[in-house]
Amino acid sequence: MIKLTNFNVKKMTIGEMAKINRISEQTLRLYDREGLFSPLYRDENTGYRYYDIRQSAQLDMIRYMKALGMPLKEIRVHMKKWDMGRVKQLLKENRDAIDQKIVELNLQKRAIERTIDSYERYEAAPPDGAIVLEYIQKRRMYVKETKTNFYDYEIDEYERLLRSLKEDMAARNISTFYFANAGTILKRENFMKRNLYSTQVFVFVDQEYVDEELITVIPAGSYLCIYCDRFSKEKEYMDRLLAAIEENHYTVTGDYICEVIVEMPLDYKERGMFLRLQVPVRMS
Repeated sequence: MIKLTNFNVKKMTIGEMAKINRISEQTLRLYDREGLFSPLYRDENTGYRYYDIRQSAQLDMIRYMKALGMPLKEIRVHMKKWDMGRVKQLLKENRDAIDQKIVELNLQKRAIERTIDSYERYEAAPPDGAIVLEYIQKRRMYVKETKTNFYDYEIDEYERLLRSLKEDMAARNISTFYFANAGTILKRENFMKRNLYSTQVFVFVDQEYVDEELITVIPAGSYLCIYCDRFSKEKEYMDRLLAAIEENHYTVTGDYICEVIVEMPLDYKERGMFLRLQVPVRMS
C-alpha cells in the first residue's frame, strides 16, 4: 500500500469513488478482496479506504474487460502482467461462446413460436371427429426408423420409442427444443390396405438448425384431415378417413401422418394429445 505525504489533496472515500464511477461500494470491496483493485491508501486507525481519482483509469479497464466476458481471475493476471496474445485468445473464446448462445436463444425463440402457433391452431381447430380438407404448407421433419410396430403395443411402448427418438436426436446434435409434439408416419400402401404397421416417429424441425441430410421434406398440398382428442381413437378415425376418401373419390398421394397439435397434462397413464390425422389427396 502506498502512503503519500500530500495525499489529502486527492483522496476520495469509497463512497465517492463508487459514485463517480457508477459502481457499488460492494463491488469495490470485492475487487479489493480479490487483489484486483485496491485503494491507494488505507487509514491504519479507522480502516477506511481512500482512492485517487486517477485510479479510475484502472477501474475502467477492469470493467471493460469484464464486459467482454473475461473472468475476474484472468483480469487480475492481466492487470499485473499484460499479455495481448492471451487476451486475444480469451476474447475469441468468449466470442465463440456468445455465438453458440445466440444459436441456443434463437432455437428457444423458435420453440416458443412453434408452441404459440400450436396453441392457436388448437383454439381454432374443428371439434373432435370433424373431417376437413385443408391446404398445408411444406414441412420439414426429422424421422427415426424404430423397427418396432407401435400399433401392436399400448401407450407405454410408444413412450419407450419416444425415449429412443430423443436419444437419437441428441446423438445427431439436434436440439431438444425440437422434441415436442412428436408424431408418427404410416406408409401409403399400408394405409390404403388398412394395415396398421408403422415404425417411424418424427418431429418437425427447421432447415437452419438441422443438417440437410437429416431432413425429410413433406411437400405442400391438400390434406384430408380428421381431428382427434384421444390417442385411443386413432384407429377408428383412420377408418373414417378412408371412408371419406372412397366416398369423395380422392386419390391418396402420400403417407398418412399422425400429427400432435398440442399436448396437455392428463395423468401419468396417458399422454394428453390433440391430434390431426391427415393424408395428402388429389381430387379426381
